[in-house]
Amino acid sequence: MSNNMNEISSYEIISNLSIEKFSNSTVTIIGGGYMGQEYAKSLECLDISNVTIITNTEKDPKNFSNKFDYKILSGGYKKHIPLLKKQDLVIIATPTELLFPVCDLCLDYKQDNILVEKPGSLFINDLKLLEEKSKGRRIRIAYNRLCYTNVHLLKKLCNNEILSCTFDFTEWTHKIPFNRYTKDEYRLWGISNSLHVISLAFELIGMPEKISCFHEGSLDWHPSGSIFTGSGISCKNIPFSYHANWKSAGRWMVEIMTKNKSYRLMPLEGLFVCEKGSVDWNPVPFDSTSSKTKPGVLEQVAIMLDDNLEKNCPLITLEQSINYIKIATKILNY
Repeated sequence: MSNNMNEISSYEIISNLSIEKFSNSTVTIIGGGYMGQEYAKSLECLDISNVTIITNTEKDPKNFSNKFDYKILSGGYKKHIPLLKKQDLVIIATPTELLFPVCDLCLDYKQDNILVEKPGSLFINDLKLLEEKSKGRRIRIAYNRLCYTNVHLLKKLCNNEILSCTFDFTEWTHKIPFNRYTKDEYRLWGISNSLHVISLAFELIGMPEKISCFHEGSLDWHPSGSIFTGSGISCKNIPFSYHANWKSAGRWMVEIMTKNKSYRLMPLEGLFVCEKGSVDWNPVPFDSTSSKTKPGVLEQVAIMLDDNLEKNCPLITLEQSINYIKIATKILNY
């Protein structure tokens, strides 16, 4: 690999991470649920042994690593954050309603490199408060799909030649667990979940310069609408359209059109190409640093621990996350 990162693509960087360089890092994960465990798996793959996990209740260390004896601190974040030594990285993987207060407390106690699970908060004002309070420090919002290696390969293959884009954020409402989250999270499901797709589409084509949004119907738990359609022009002058019907069938999808090819992320973890003059969609092979971790998670952690990587593989800032919530608010009629 070239020593000059500017000479190679983000795909070549993010799919060939040198995991040995991270082993001496100190990392704390706040939150011991599903995503906390996924982050722990990524830290194990990066050969990081000095890991603390703050949870509400007692957890079995084997839930987080079979290789290392990670330190588990039960009793909640309010008890342990004030006692936490300065870490190379703090990862916040709590339920959505706690992301903001946990991050706020970490800033109070001088942690300065923080990765917060998306969306950081359901509310723009919370993110604005963090943005003001964190000046001179580094907070990134963990939109892990933007770190998929297939997404970075797609960027390389398109080579700034995207002509148009369409995407679908239809939700499988029959699969949503309605006893797990807060009322606000369901009411703002487009922010808490559909932004995975919306952010990915606009990461590829640029944020909307002009947009027209339409909505119909409603659901008991999502009164702002159940069918969403619209179109617009991005800041890179790329036309786009979108569709989602939460009362029907479908799935998440992003499709990119260039002069001679169309590329499709469906599922988002895959990459398919259709050549001009053909109707066949063929898989495009791609590499990744690890096949043992949730896609995009290890990559985000590596970038947070080596800020040189962010020059070519930028993560989402608080300002960008605020803009994502603004556009989701418009698209989903919030």
